[in-house]
Amino acid sequence: MADSKKYEIIVTVHTTYLPEQSDEALDRYVFAYTISLANTGTVSAQLISRHWIIADGTGGVQEVRGLGVVGEQPLLKPGDNFEYTSGTAISTPVGSMKGSYQMVAEDGLRFDATIPEFILSVPRVLH
Repeated sequence: MADSKKYEIIVTVHTTYLPEQSDEALDRYVFAYTISLANTGTVSAQLISRHWIIADGTGGVQEVRGLGVVGEQPLLKPGDNFEYTSGTAISTPVGSMKGSYQMVAEDGLRFDATIPEFILSVPRVLH
């Protein structure tokens, strides 16, 4: 069993609704999300790919897989942080996202960094 503290990436998320890119009459709700990754482990690790599960308010689910994030495959040394902003569109005013980043440590071990579930919500929709 690998030392879990050796391979530890903490993921935090901040979301913003983008009314100027949304069209509520066409059921298009656009959100930006800023992700911060912090390597709190003791070995360097590179983000290789991502897996997202995006759910809308009707139970519809999209899965997205791809290499890297925003065209990069960042290498995070112990203590490093990496931040990026991306976006998504859903067909309801409230939805959620969760997923994982597939990482490769400098010693060759592959592990997942969990992206905790977060809510996408048009302001004043959730109380």
